[in-house]
Amino acid sequence: METTYIDKHIALVDQCRKGDRKAQFEIYKLYSKAMYNVAYRIVNFEEEAEDILQESFLDVFTRIDSFRGETTFGLWLKQIVINKSINQLRKRKVDFVNIDEMDIVEDEDDGLFGLELKAEEIRQAIMSLPDKHRVILSLYLLEGYDHSEIAHVLKISEGTSRSQFMRAKLKLNDFLIKGGVKDERY
Repeated sequence: METTYIDKHIALVDQCRKGDRKAQFEIYKLYSKAMYNVAYRIVNFEEEAEDILQESFLDVFTRIDSFRGETTFGLWLKQIVINKSINQLRKRKVDFVNIDEMDIVEDEDDGLFGLELKAEEIRQAIMSLPDKHRVILSLYLLEGYDHSEIAHVLKISEGTSRSQFMRAKLKLNDFLIKGGVKDERY
């Protein structure tokens, strides 16, 4: 059975294919804030996120004829933004260290993320994580990628994705405890 995606903005996409500037502006207005947030969560610098956003939209409108509708337009755009963000990190020489799940124990209890903590303090704690940890945490928790997808996008092993995610959770937990946002007992 083939998956069918319903894209509510397909009429705008079709107009963009014809070079309609108003349609391009509408697409930009619809998606720019969300795509900026995706880029920012990965690169952690406002200026870089803004540059990535602009470059992504330029690429999208230049290559819009290559959009085949196999996913929604928003997912296609998001993948472009994520790839550009990761490429920007690579330019900064962020290394995703390949670790063979050494002494990392998978913690099935995700209670840390179920707690009602102050959103701004959590956001700041996430942004204070090292790039390699923040990227994997963001892709997994915020963008909904699984470890095999993260491994493919970042060109790392699935085990590395899992171990970096576990380390990110541990560091985030430490930041939240030290910042007084989270009680050490939980």
